[in-house]
Amino acid sequence: MDKKVSVVIPVYNVKPNYINDAVNSALAQTYKNIEIIIVNDGSTDEKTLEYLKTIDNPLIKIIHQQNQGLSEARNTGIKNAQGTYILPLDADDVIDKTYVEKACNVMESMSEVGIVYCMADFFGTRTGILELKDYSFPEIILGNCIFCTALFYKSDWEKVGGYKKEMCYGWEDYEFWLSLIENGAKVYKIPEILFHYRQHEISMLKSVDKEKSDFLWKNIRKFHKNLYEKYFQQTKNSFIENIFSIKNSRARAHKIITILWIKIKIKKESGNRG
Repeated sequence: MDKKVSVVIPVYNVKPNYINDAVNSALAQTYKNIEIIIVNDGSTDEKTLEYLKTIDNPLIKIIHQQNQGLSEARNTGIKNAQGTYILPLDADDVIDKTYVEKACNVMESMSEVGIVYCMADFFGTRTGILELKDYSFPEIILGNCIFCTALFYKSDWEKVGGYKKEMCYGWEDYEFWLSLIENGAKVYKIPEILFHYRQHEISMLKSVDKEKSDFLWKNIRKFHKNLYEKYFQQTKNSFIENIFSIKNSRARAHKIITILWIKIKIKKESGNRG
């Protein structure tokens, strides 16, 4: 029998029609051995709460908790999951009906793979392809290229201690991927658009200001100090060689600033330790 997949959907004051779209995309999977775990992370919006009361499906489990943030909401869902595999799904995004089946096929055929993701596009206030650089190691330490909705083993989540609550302003998925990768997981990208990322007027990807990003980078380096110290120089050299191939000047400038910033921070922290 196919191994069970647990689709974990955290909810915090999300519009009912968005939640409905996310849930229905999970229920429509061609891979049938799934469960859906909705974690209500202390929602206060009456429409959200009323909608959750209407859900009545044996494939769906709803867990209510006080607001603890996205990392802990995902952890709660995974802790209660029965699946061998976990697929996080934000409550306003959707997945293609074949995503779980194709991701599971990769996992079953490639034993060394521990993270499976795919190509993606936008819908909502913005449309088009979500342009992300293909995964490569150790370049991943300079910036995330894997969105949160990727398949992984529950056992690997247990080994690395789950999502870190310290990543309270975002990037919790990036830190988690680094944890899995550092633990030996290989990464595979399905070359198809199977994930659809809803765009709002303000998205989390754009709402992390400099002060918060400094805080998040500091936590990432703290949790993965050995990874950065071992691979940063190698990564920097290959990164610089290819950086001017980036067509968008703003994106290119951001990458340059990022690598210089990390280099300065690592040097400064190493000096402080000395």
